[in-house]
Amino acid sequence: MLHDTLIRKIAIACGTMVVIALMAYTYSTYKGTQYMYSGPVSISVEGTGEVFAKPDIATFSFTVEAKEGDAVTAQNKSSETMTGIITYLKEKGVEEKDIKTAQYSLAPQYEYPQTVCSQWGCPPQTGEPKIVGYIVSQSVTVKVRDTAKAGELVSGIGGKGAQNVSGLSFTIDDEEALKAEAREKAIIDAQTKAKILAHDLGARIVRMNGYWEGGDYPVPYGIGGDAMMAKSEALNVRAPQPAELPLGENTIRIKVNISYEVR
Repeated sequence: MLHDTLIRKIAIACGTMVVIALMAYTYSTYKGTQYMYSGPVSISVEGTGEVFAKPDIATFSFTVEAKEGDAVTAQNKSSETMTGIITYLKEKGVEEKDIKTAQYSLAPQYEYPQTVCSQWGCPPQTGEPKIVGYIVSQSVTVKVRDTAKAGELVSGIGGKGAQNVSGLSFTIDDEEALKAEAREKAIIDAQTKAKILAHDLGARIVRMNGYWEGGDYPVPYGIGGDAMMAKSEALNVRAPQPAELPLGENTIRIKVNISYEVR
C-alpha cells in the first residue's frame, strides 16, 4: 500500500512538471511570434515628370575618300577636299570646335595574281600580292548650332566632295537642366500620391526609405543613315534646294519610385 502511494505521488509530480514545461514552451513560442512581423511597414509609389523642348542643335557626319597610286598623292587629294569642305562650313557659321574628326585611315590597295580556271575548278593562288595604290578615308562629325542651316549645309558639302553624308539628327545640347526639371516634377508627383495613399490607409508617413529613378531621354530626330547616303549620292550629281526639316519637340521623361515608412 505504501509502495503504491509513493509511485502515485511520483507520477503526479512528473506529470505536473511536464505540464509546466509545455506551458513555458507555449508561452515562449507565443512571445516570439508576437513580434515576428512587427517590422516597419512601407508603401511604394511611382511618379512621372515630363518636359518638352525644341531641339537646339543638329548633328551629322560625312566621309572624304581619295584613291591614288601613291600614299602622298592620296593624302594630298583627301586633304584638299577636306579643307574645302571645312572652309565652307566655317563660312556658314560652324565653329571649329564643332567640327571633329571621328576616323582617319590610310591603307594600301592590293592586286592578287590572276589564276586561270578550268572546267575542273580554279587552282590555288600563287605569288605575292602587289600594291597598286592607296586609299585615304577620313570621317568627320559636325555639330550645327543654327538648326535652320542644317539642310543647307548637308546639301552644300555634298556638292564639295563629301561622301556618305549620314546621321542628321536634332537634339538638345544641355539635357541635364531639362532632366533636373523633369525629375523635380516626378518627385512632386510621387510625394502627392504617397500622401493620398497614406491618408486612405489611415497611416502616417514617417520617412522615405527608398528611391529609384529611370527615364526616357530625348531620341535624336532626323533622317536615317541609308536615306542620307542616298541623298548624298544625289547631291554629287545636282544641287537641290535645301530641304525643309521640321524640328518638332523632344520629350524628356523621368520616372521615380519612392518608398516611405508609415505607421
